[in-house]
Amino acid sequence: MSGSAEGFTRAERKKLGAHFGNTDGGVFAIVTPSQVDRGALMSRYSRTDKSMRRVFLDEFASNASRGDEFYARVLGEYGDDSVAELGIGQIAVEGASNIAVKTIEDRRIGLSYLEKSSRYVSWDKKSGGRYRFCREPAIMRSRFADGYLESCNLAFETYSRSIDPMIRYVREGHPIEEFSFAPSGGRREIRFGRLRDSDDIRSAEAVYRRSTRAKALDVLRGLLPASTLTNVGITGNGRAFEYLITVLLSSRLDEERRLGRAIKAELGSVMGPLISRADDRHGRAQQAYIASLRRAAPGARARAPRAVRAGARLVEAEPESRALRRIVASLEYESSDLSHAELRRRAAARTGAARAGAVERASRLRKNRRHRPPRAFELTEYSFDMTTNFGMFRDLHRHRIMTMQRKLLTAGLGYDMPGEVGGAGIAKEYVECMDASREAHRKIYRIDAEAAQYAVSFAYRYAYFMRLNLREACHLIELRTSPQGHADYRAVAQSMMLQIRSRHPTLSGIIRFADMKSYDLERIGAEKRTERRRARRAQTTRSKGTH
Repeated sequence: MSGSAEGFTRAERKKLGAHFGNTDGGVFAIVTPSQVDRGALMSRYSRTDKSMRRVFLDEFASNASRGDEFYARVLGEYGDDSVAELGIGQIAVEGASNIAVKTIEDRRIGLSYLEKSSRYVSWDKKSGGRYRFCREPAIMRSRFADGYLESCNLAFETYSRSIDPMIRYVREGHPIEEFSFAPSGGRREIRFGRLRDSDDIRSAEAVYRRSTRAKALDVLRGLLPASTLTNVGITGNGRAFEYLITVLLSSRLDEERRLGRAIKAELGSVMGPLISRADDRHGRAQQAYIASLRRAAPGARARAPRAVRAGARLVEAEPESRALRRIVASLEYESSDLSHAELRRRAAARTGAARAGAVERASRLRKNRRHRPPRAFELTEYSFDMTTNFGMFRDLHRHRIMTMQRKLLTAGLGYDMPGEVGGAGIAKEYVECMDASREAHRKIYRIDAEAAQYAVSFAYRYAYFMRLNLREACHLIELRTSPQGHADYRAVAQSMMLQIRSRHPTLSGIIRFADMKSYDLERIGAEKRTERRRARRAQTTRSKGTH
C-alpha cells in the first residue's frame, strides 16, 4: 500500500498526531476525540479534493466549533440525513424493563446491542431492599398497584427460592461422574472419576458447576416478569440514535419516554448536532405520526386472545421450482456476462438434477456455519407465524436481518412449564406465579393494555410474525440449533428447519450445519471448550516463565 503523496511540516505533523493514527500513510485511523468532528471530517472531505488531514488542518484545527457548525448547516438547512450516520456513539442503558429494552431493540438498522443474560447471571438481587422490577407510574397510580406489586414480588421470591433446589435437581439427574473431560487441556476425554491431576479435577468441576447452573437458570427464567430490570449496551450511528429517541418519546409508557429523554441528554455531549432533530419541530411531528399509526391500527385488540400451541408455523413460501431458477441464475451472475433474466431462462431449461447440483456444490463449499451462503440464497423467503414463550422471543428478537412484527404481550395465550419444574418439586409454586401474573395482567389491561405487559411472566406465550430469506434462515437455524443453545429455541429452530425442508427439499441443503439432536446439559460442550482454551493459555504462560 503506497503512502500519502502529501507532505506536512513538522509543526503540522505535531498537530495531526493526536487526531490521526499516522501522518504519512494512505490508510490511517481517525482518532480525534470529538465524534462530531469525526463525522464532519468524513462528510466534508467527500466534497473536496483535499485530503482529510489537510481538511482538518485548514478548517478544524483552529476552530473548535467547526464540527457543530457543519452539522447545523447540513442537517438543519439541507436535511441531508445520511451525514448523521458518520458519527458513532456508545451508550449503556441500565435498569430498564424488558418491555422497554425490546422497544429499543426493535430499531433494527444502525444499532448493535449487548444485553444482560438470563443464563449466566441470576436475577434475584435486590436494590435498596426491593426486587428490581419496573414500577410504571400508570400502574402505580391505579387501584391495581398492590396486586401488581404482589404478583412481581411473588415471582422474584419464587425464582430466588428455587435456584438452589433446581441446581441440586439438575446435578442429581446429571451427576458429575457421568461426564468425561479432557485432562490438561488436551482433546482426548476420560471419565471424571479417572482424573488424577488436581488442576484437571478443579477444571472439570468448574465446567460442571457452570453448566448445571446455566441449565437451572434457563429453566427458571420463565418465572420472571417482563417488568424485570435489565442492562443493555448500545453502539450505533447518529441517525439511528435520533430515530430511537424519537420512537421512545412517542411512547405511551412513562418509562420509555423517560429513557428517550435520558438517552438524548447523555448523547448530547457526544454527538449533540447529530441527534438534535429527535425532539425539534420535525421530531415532534414524527412522534405524533408514530403515535397516530398505533391508534389507527385496524382491529387492534378486537378480541381477547385464547390459549394456543407453542411453535413456529410456516405460512408462506413460493414453489421451489420458481425459487431454484432464480437462485441458480444468481449463483452464476457475478462471473457471467449475461443478464439475470437470460441466466434465469437458461436455468429454467436445465434439468431438475442440474439445478440441484448447483445448490449442492455451493453447500459443499461451506465447511462450518460461519461460512455464509452466497447472496443468491437471499432470493427466496419464508413467512412464519411464531408463538413462543416471551423468554424465547428475547433470544430470537436479536436476529435483525428480517421483517418482524409483534403484538402486545398478554397472558391470554397460555404458558410453558419445563418438565424440570415438576421434577424439582416446585410445580405448585410455579403455577401460583403464573396465576398471579395472569390476574394482575387482566386487571391492568382494563385501564391500560400497554402497561399491563409489565405484569406478564416470561413463560407466557407470545405471538409474532417473521419473514426472512433463506440466507438468514440458514444463519438463524444453524446458530439456534447449536448444542449450547437454550432447549426452547433449539426445538423451535429445528421445527423451522423441518418445515423449510418439507417445502424446499433441494434448497434447504444449503442449511448444512443444523443440529437436529437433543442434549441434556446444553452448555457442557461449550464450557469444556472454554476450559480447554484456558488450560492451554495457562500452559503457555508457564512454559514462557521457565525460559
